[in-house]
Amino acid sequence: MLAWESLYTIQVGGLAVAVSSLAEELAHAGHEVYYFTRRAPGQSQYMEINGVYYDTFLSDPGQSSYTFAHNMSMAMVDGLHQVERHMGEFEIVHGHDWLVVDALHTLKNEGRPIVLTYHSTEYGRNGGTFGGWPEFREISGVERYGGFISNRVTTVSRCMKKELNWLYQIPLGRIDVVPNGINPSKFKLSLDPGRMKEKYGIHPLAPVVMFIGRLEHQKGPDLLLEAIPSVLAKRWDAKFIFSGQGSMKSYLERRAGQLGVANATRFLDFVPHWDFTELLNSCDIVCLPSRNEPFGIALLEAWAAEKPVVAADVGGLGENIENFVDGVKVYANPDSVSWGINYLLDSPDAMRKIAEGGARKVREFSWEKAIDKLLGTYSKVLDR
Repeated sequence: MLAWESLYTIQVGGLAVAVSSLAEELAHAGHEVYYFTRRAPGQSQYMEINGVYYDTFLSDPGQSSYTFAHNMSMAMVDGLHQVERHMGEFEIVHGHDWLVVDALHTLKNEGRPIVLTYHSTEYGRNGGTFGGWPEFREISGVERYGGFISNRVTTVSRCMKKELNWLYQIPLGRIDVVPNGINPSKFKLSLDPGRMKEKYGIHPLAPVVMFIGRLEHQKGPDLLLEAIPSVLAKRWDAKFIFSGQGSMKSYLERRAGQLGVANATRFLDFVPHWDFTELLNSCDIVCLPSRNEPFGIALLEAWAAEKPVVAADVGGLGENIENFVDGVKVYANPDSVSWGINYLLDSPDAMRKIAEGGARKVREFSWEKAIDKLLGTYSKVLDR
């Protein structure tokens, strides 16, 4: 496995959860898995965690995203060569997202079978729009090339499969859908929501809406922020927690002041897993207003915690949610987002039924099922 983040070294977003979980499930199934990724301060180069062998490294970040990715990729290749000198050649190399494509290029030229997983695209990360700046074109070109050199490609949803075919002309027959999974027991806690709310200066009985995701244009935190006045007009005591890091944070804080809703918002930056899980189990509604969403691991986390979800009807969110059964689908605009939140706040019975629907639906998304599909991809590549 080649990935720029992991749960146990440097974590940035959902890719760390997905790749770390895949690696662990493969190891539990009896496969020998090495994970090449960046090293966090104070960590050792080699670690064994939950059956997976981690080989970590430091690399020059460079002056741009492209040079950062290239330098990191070359460090991955060096690490892989070192392991092979002691342990023998790998049967398959599985890279994740565009940042490791330079490593895949080198290793493919050395004759290794290559799989590339697209967890998102640069087009999607820009909210389903085409950027006009040079780096957008560079990254999109790397993504296209990664699909060209890989023996097979996987992605996380049917809508992403169509997006890859449309954007990069990767033949549909070379793309396998391997949805993300979850272990629901890790996200459902027994606690007093009121006590947790008080920890963040919120009245125990106040309804709390939680945003989960990076504070970036793609994830739509601004759409939720702009919806807050319309929600407060009906529920003056509602509070909104934004859990995540990102480049929009200062803008969102400034905009909250302009809208007069600063007292109703909490921007928490990165939240460690345990604190995040406590928050998730203490909130009343999870809102996922993404402009583009390849899959949406946060949706599974909300379902596992038995929380009702309001989500934009895009990508994997729209693909996986059955409207008014296990979630409320809305358009990716503030008026629609506020309507969805108000619909649930106005109806405790609807909140309960939708939360129960999500708790049933999440059982369909296990890592065991994901691994079965991934091993099918590996077999195709290795002609087994």
